[in-house]
Amino acid sequence: MPDIIDPAISDYLLAHCTPADDVLRELAAETRAAFPDAAGMQITQDEGELLTLLTRLTGARVAVEVGVFTGYSAICIARGLTEGGSLLACDVSEEWTGVAREYWKRAGVADRIDLRIAPAIETLRALSADPVVDFAFIDADKTGYLGYYEELVPRLRPGGLIVLDNVLQQGRVVAGGAQSDSVVAIRQVNDRVVADERVESVMLPVRDGVTLIRRR
Repeated sequence: MPDIIDPAISDYLLAHCTPADDVLRELAAETRAAFPDAAGMQITQDEGELLTLLTRLTGARVAVEVGVFTGYSAICIARGLTEGGSLLACDVSEEWTGVAREYWKRAGVADRIDLRIAPAIETLRALSADPVVDFAFIDADKTGYLGYYEELVPRLRPGGLIVLDNVLQQGRVVAGGAQSDSVVAIRQVNDRVVADERVESVMLPVRDGVTLIRRR
């Protein structure tokens, strides 16, 4: 597979964005130590800063995250919320989110985060149908992306933003031959987004690919 970002460019990018604070650095280190086989699921410093900036730029008060892992991205989103804002965080792992809860307290954002341990599709379907969501970040099981997207778009206010992560699948979305269920699912949601007249979108080569989707 092609390198999405050359290692030297990656180092340069990280050196030229707002640095992570002690809480985020320590969370990243603990995640690598406690869950070495899964640590690659954690977003990077620059993507975390992007989430904070996007949350602030949209003036988000109501946010949703699908896929929490150990809570790095949730901290970044919660820090960008307006006064009185809240983040609904969806995950199925008590083990991973147990780490998240501790670091949310350390970051001073625990009171802004409502963690729901349940299949995310069920949590989303149980939400009010009113378009009140300002910002959403999807970074979970890839085969579930399309369902999460379809549940969130009607609940997104005009001008609200959805961010999809891992939309390039390490370049596999453009590779031929047999593909995993995850790659097939990401291709499907990518095609759905670009054809969806309810939204406008742009796909960016940030890390493993990020799509920004704005509700018209």
